[in-house]
Amino acid sequence: MSQKRVLLIIGGGISAYKTPELVRALERRGIGCRVILTHAGSQFVTPLALASLTRDEVHQELFNLTQEARMGHIELSRSADLVVVAPATADLIGKLANGLANDLASTALLATDKPVMMAPAMNVRMWHHPAVQRNVATLAGDGVSFIGPDEGAMACGEYGLGRMAEPEAIATAIEARLNAASSKSQSLHGKRALVTAGPTLEPLDPVRFLSNRSSGKQGYAIAAALAEAGAEVTLVSGPTALNDVAGVTMVRVESARDMLAACRNALPADIFVAVAAVADWRPEVAAPVKLKLKEPDAAPILKLAENPDILSEIAKPGPNRPDLVIGFAAETHDVLAYAAAKRSRKKCDWVVANDVSGDVMGGETNRVILVTQDGHQDWPLAHKSDVARRLTAEIASHFSS
Repeated sequence: MSQKRVLLIIGGGISAYKTPELVRALERRGIGCRVILTHAGSQFVTPLALASLTRDEVHQELFNLTQEARMGHIELSRSADLVVVAPATADLIGKLANGLANDLASTALLATDKPVMMAPAMNVRMWHHPAVQRNVATLAGDGVSFIGPDEGAMACGEYGLGRMAEPEAIATAIEARLNAASSKSQSLHGKRALVTAGPTLEPLDPVRFLSNRSSGKQGYAIAAALAEAGAEVTLVSGPTALNDVAGVTMVRVESARDMLAACRNALPADIFVAVAAVADWRPEVAAPVKLKLKEPDAAPILKLAENPDILSEIAKPGPNRPDLVIGFAAETHDVLAYAAAKRSRKKCDWVVANDVSGDVMGGETNRVILVTQDGHQDWPLAHKSDVARRLTAEIASHFSS
């Protein structure tokens, strides 16, 4: 099998200094790398360092007589299996979103016929600027996948979303995307899947909230496995500390009501997997509390209102009901009995039940029972990614039968 290769386009952000580490991480995974280094990027990492690591020429100029005699920007853009932009600056994101090409990097991006992955990196206020968010949404709609940005302290001294994802995380996402693209088993090709993951956050005031211990790991793993099987996946995620899933459309929300609205917007879908640990209740307030509640003389009485039941809403009969609706049941005892009752009550097709009395909600492993109309399967303890792949195989089998 020939070696997989990526074309790495390095934008002009300070996180460009991490790209040699990314090249090494790719090499450890057996993935080759060619580099386009922007002029701004060369202010943070040198062509010599990158050429030494890739053992290949680093490409910088659009109007290079030797390279462009062979239409270098086209050859570069099509010689790799995946084009990766890291760091993806606001400038590079904006150029591609608006079809602009005035240097080698932007020209190669427009000329490529290969999938594109971007790892954004910029100041937190730049990332949240409406123009940047419009451009990101445009590119996501065009099929560009994103990893990050992460939240944390920045070189400028501010804190928030905008840090480039770590090189190991980017390399892992690249490997997953390449494996998915080369997989011989695209068993869910042509199917649309909607997955929910993580907790929901129900605010008491601007500081306090009600939530739960869900990490989102199982839902993210299921979204990745479905994408690997060829499905077009939308992942609606509550607040988590996890990186975006490569090749998946990410929608981040906070409250249960936000999650239901996002799910409705993502329909129609063939498959719905409700993994999120949605809060059953929220504080009952007439309007959003904009000021922090002060400590009262006596303990306050907290009035709660019932949240919408997302699984039941999506499972209702109608033109937009997915063909296969799968719920999750997190229980601490009588797991099978409660799961079977939930499947009947929610009118979903399957329920995946797990015992969360241990460290399941924050851990790496899970032991589940798959409950269907035909009975149940008791699966052994496994890594959450293996549980996700097995569930994906069951879903593929359902659609092929």
